Formats: sequence, structure tokens, C-alpha cells
Amino acid sequence: MALSVPVNGMKEVGGGKEPLIELFVKPADLQNLAPGTHPPFITFNNEVKTDVNKIEEFLEDVLCPPKYIKLSAKHPESNTAGMDIFAKFSAFIKNSRPEANEALERGLLKTLQKLDEYLISPLPDEIDENSMEDIPASTRKFLDGNEMTLADCNLLPKLHIVKIVAKKYRNFDIPKSMTGIWRYLKNASSRDEFTNTCPGEKEIEIAYSDVAKRLA
Repeated sequence: MALSVPVNGMKEVGGGKEPLIELFVKPADLQNLAPGTHPPFITFNNEVKTDVNKIEEFLEDVLCPPKYIKLSAKHPESNTAGMDIFAKFSAFIKNSRPEANEALERGLLKTLQKLDEYLISPLPDEIDENSMEDIPASTRKFLDGNEMTLADCNLLPKLHIVKIVAKKYRNFDIPKSMTGIWRYLKNASSRDEFTNTCPGEKEIEIAYSDVAKRLA
């Protein structure tokens, strides 16, 4: 089985080397492996799977307990947490009308606040039903607990892009008061499976340079 990513060499960034990913240039071996398809995809026993949902189902069936941890979220709400953020972000950075900027920023903030509230709210298995004390805020590392799930694999890359691109092209920062989101991002940055698959900040900024519209 192979996860295929089109890495086209290395380049100097900030004194170090980072993978250079050409978004529109496919290596020859990639074209031969799955002509006409775009990553992500998986090859297994000479069969190519290109649908993201089918890939998730396949991984859940093959990389399953007891040898591997369960990838699907235990709590259904974790699968939909933050689902509106990227759409609001896209509208925010693609807008070129100054008079619409404030309303679009509020829309993005509202969806971020909803995610933050989910991350600081304890999951059912974090609550001691026999305790007489007030229910404390959640301290879990990820959406569904202390281990990453498919829900995180879907949300974290998008949230990472929002953080970088909104700052670069709109001077927008995720508020520090949203402690749940910042804890979430910090925990993600400590995991190799996240940091080793994320493109560098400059790569993301370049990729969005033609997407983000200047406010006229």
C-alpha cells in the first residue's frame, strides 16, 4: 500500500530545506500510477482508490484494532465540528469589496467561536456523573479525545490554512481568547503525522496568492 504525494524536490526556505510541491506538475511515475487523478489517492494490490470517503473507509477496515488504533470518531459531533469554517474563510479572502469585509470577518469569527466552544466543552467520557463539583472545561488534545481521528485529518489542514492565509492577506489572527483552538493547534504541531505532511507556510501563502483578493 502506498500513499502518494507529488513531492518534486527540495528548496531553500528560511535557511533550511523544505519539500517543494508543484501543484500543477505531476512526476512521471505519478502519472503512470494513476493517470488523470489528483492526490490524495491510495494504491493497494494494483487497485487505485481516489474517492476520499472510500479511502477513509478502506483505512478504517484495514488499519483496524487491535494492531492499529481506531481512526473513526467515537462521538458523531466530532465529525461535524468546524465544518463551516473553510467556507466562511474562502468567502472572507476572496472578497474584494471593503464594505463587505467586516461582515465576512464576523461570519468567520462566529464559526471559529463555535469550534472553540466544542473544544473546551467536555465530552461525555470526561464527565464524572458522581461528582458534585462544577463540570470543568475539557483538556483533551483533539476533537474526539487524546488521539487523532479522521475528523482531525479533515479539519486540521484546513484550520492550518485559515491561520496562515488569513494572517498573510487580511492581517486576521484567530483570537487568543479562543484557547480551545490554540490548544488544538499546539497539540497538532507536536505530532509527526501532522507536521510531516503539512506544506511550509511560504508554500501555502504562494498557493493562495492568486486566490486571496485585494480589497479595492
